[in-house]
Parts: sequence; C-alpha cells; structure tokens
Amino acid sequence: MSPLLIGAIATIAIAAIPTAALLAQDARAPFTVVETKRGYPSLQAAVDAIGGGTATIAIAPGTYRECAVQSDGNITYLATDPGKSVFAGTTCQGKAALVLGGRSARVAGLVFRNMAVPDYNGAGIRLEHGDLTVAQSWFLDSQQGILTASDPNGTIVIDKSTFSGLGNCEDQSGCAHSLYVGEYGHLRVTRTRFERGTGGHYLKARAKVVEIASSDFDDSAGRATNYMIDLPNGATGQITNNWFVQGRDKENYSAFIAIGAENRSNPSTGLTIAGNDARFAPSLRRSSAFVADWTGAALKLGPNTLGDGIKPFEKR
Repeated sequence: MSPLLIGAIATIAIAAIPTAALLAQDARAPFTVVETKRGYPSLQAAVDAIGGGTATIAIAPGTYRECAVQSDGNITYLATDPGKSVFAGTTCQGKAALVLGGRSARVAGLVFRNMAVPDYNGAGIRLEHGDLTVAQSWFLDSQQGILTASDPNGTIVIDKSTFSGLGNCEDQSGCAHSLYVGEYGHLRVTRTRFERGTGGHYLKARAKVVEIASSDFDDSAGRATNYMIDLPNGATGQITNNWFVQGRDKENYSAFIAIGAENRSNPSTGLTIAGNDARFAPSLRRSSAFVADWTGAALKLGPNTLGDGIKPFEKR
C-alpha cells in the first residue's frame, strides 16, 4: 500500500457516509448500520449484524458506557459529530472499549476516556489482528490509548488524533504506553498530538516500517515518563517534521528517541530522522540525546533543530 493511499483512507471513510443516513438516527437506537439504515440499541448488536461483511456504523452523540468485540469483517466506526460520541470507562474482555480482531477497522471522530483494567492495560482500542485506520479521535485519561498484538502483514494509520493523560508503570511485568504497537508491517502516524503522559513511552512500536511525521510530543506536563519515541526492535522509514518538548518529571530523560534498545530484529539502515524540532521545557537545564541508537545501523540523521543541552546522536 503506497503512502498516498494510506493517507487517503481516513478521508475516504468519512466522505463515503451518506449525510441523510447520519441524520436519520433514532435516539433509542444510536448505532446505525449505514448500508441497511437499521438502528441498534447497542454497539455490539450493530457489530454482530455486520458479521463478516463490510459496513459502517454511524454513532450518534452521547456518552456510552459499553464496549464491543469485532471478530470478523471490515467495519468503520464513525461519529456523526466528531468529538461528541464518547466511550467512557467500560471495557470488553478486560481489554478495551473496542477489541478489534477482524480483517480491518476504521475509527473516526470518537472519544475514549477513563479506561482501566486490573492488568493496567486498559485501552480505548485493543487491536488483535488486521488493518486499522484512526482519524480525528481522542484517547484520554486511561491506562493506555491504543495497544496492539502483532500482525506482520498489517498496516496501522493514525491521523489527526490526540493521546493525552495515558501510560503507567504500575504492573511489575512492564509499562503501559500512550500508543504501543506490536510487530506490525507498517505504522503511519501523522498530525497527531501526544501530551501529559502518566508513565511509559509516548509512542512505542515494534513495526518494521514507521512513518511518524508532522506530530507533536509535548511532555511539559508529563509525569514519570520515558522516551518520546521508542522503536525497541529497530525500524526503517522516517521520523520527520515533528515537534518535541521534554518535561521535568521523567523516569528516564537520557534520550528523546530510542532505536533498538531491546533487540535488532528489524533492519534499521536508512531510517531517516530529519526536520524535527526538539527542546527542553522552559527553564529546564539538563543533558539528553535526541537519538540514542543500539543497532549500529547507518541511520540518516538531520538536519534537526535542537535546543541547548541536547546532543544530536549517541551510540549505546
């Protein structure tokens, strides 16, 4: 899948929804399968009605204390009024508000907040298989925003979304992060904001290819956070034209971006890190590396704009 096609998916998903279908929703059945114009009282009922097919669920404004599991098909979850359809505090299977294991899913305009489960991995979305596109959605004040399993042939696209008040290191087996992607084939994150982290990394990804561009990583109000971007297996692709601010309250402030800190299972030669702006929060004085690399691969670095005390590169 080409980068241009990937970037267009979210726009297509939204543009394909007939306006009349969105306006015809019944308050007693706030989840409408657009293709059949049939409304359902619960999200799970709408998902079950689609089954292994391809369809869009239009979600009316409201706060929903419910969740859904998708085990098949290609489903778009679309807020009729972006930012007004809120899933709050309820998870399925002790995992997330949306547990996605079908062929593909698209999520647009939804808000996920206050997700918590006993193993400290409560998320807005748990992706277990298939492709995922997320557009103009909000992940707020939860243990984790999005958590995925592994699908080496899968693609994840996140555009114009917000991850705020996420992450923790409460579980002794490891930390939760704002966004944690397993061994996927391709991850693309654009025009997205990460802020106010509460532990772990802002973006941790084991994907083979990453494109992280035109996004903000604002750690100025973070608490006990770690790296802004962690690619623990290495990766190829690009980290370009992003804005980074490292805050005071860090569990680890040694680097902004870490490459291959756990292993070198993904090639990293040619990974481009350029056009970024990184600095410390105002009046903060310390030393940190912008990029810390454990792989020894031939990365393509710079030019990047770095504040005082930030070293461009450090080999670990």
